[in-house]
Amino acid sequence: MTTFKTSVIISTYNQPEWLQKVLWSYNFQSFKNFEVIIADDGSNDKTKQLIEHIKKEVSYPIKHVWHEDNGFQKTKILNKAVVKASSDYLIFTDGDCIARKDFVETHLKLRKPNYFLSGGYLKLPKLISDSISKEHIKNQDCFYIEWLVKNGLKKTFKSNKLTSRGFKAWFLNTFTPTKATFDGMNVSGWKKDIVEANGFDERMQYGGEDRELGERLMNKGLKFKQIRYSAVCLHLYHERPYKNTEALQLNNSIRKYTKKNKLVYTNFGINQSS
Repeated sequence: MTTFKTSVIISTYNQPEWLQKVLWSYNFQSFKNFEVIIADDGSNDKTKQLIEHIKKEVSYPIKHVWHEDNGFQKTKILNKAVVKASSDYLIFTDGDCIARKDFVETHLKLRKPNYFLSGGYLKLPKLISDSISKEHIKNQDCFYIEWLVKNGLKKTFKSNKLTSRGFKAWFLNTFTPTKATFDGMNVSGWKKDIVEANGFDERMQYGGEDRELGERLMNKGLKFKQIRYSAVCLHLYHERPYKNTEALQLNNSIRKYTKKNKLVYTNFGINQSS
């Protein structure tokens, strides 16, 4: 039985075109000993067909964890994916985030006990997102700022996420004013810590739904380290029609309760009392 160094958990919902690009990016990783688990929040058959097709194309194993579509249940499917993971170290990302070739390697190189790693992402406009091909990912063209600017990206300070190496990356990671959090687009940590916290709170809706888990981990004494200029992915463009005020209010109330009471465990996670 193969022992994987890490399990990459990728959440998705009815975005097969984007998911295909993301899965291609893991075929070109510099580090190869990993599995991919797709946490699918009820996608239709197009996503299933894509996964079955791409399994024959890529060199890494894929597990497809799916449940029926019953509204936004991302935290629930993520918990199912955590349980299915065969590695003791987990990398979480989304099905619209293309991983640079050193993505898995960087997360593993920087991991250490009692720490979670908070990586970075660069948002792309729709035109560039559409134009990225398998060859662009294989050759890593889409991770070069010159290529992106040539194709219409406006250069900003955030471009440093793609151009930073060595001392520059260390400096920006260390002194960035952005707080390290559990952001499901690019974060990694130990499975045992997530299981002990009982995973994601399944009451949470869209909007900071993953950060509440991070807050419980911090309450327990775990540290979050910023690596947003070292472990990088490209966030493909998409609309957010599911965003709503009521869901954000619910999430904020749960997070406030977690912080106020310094919770380290949720009763609404992997294991739920009846």
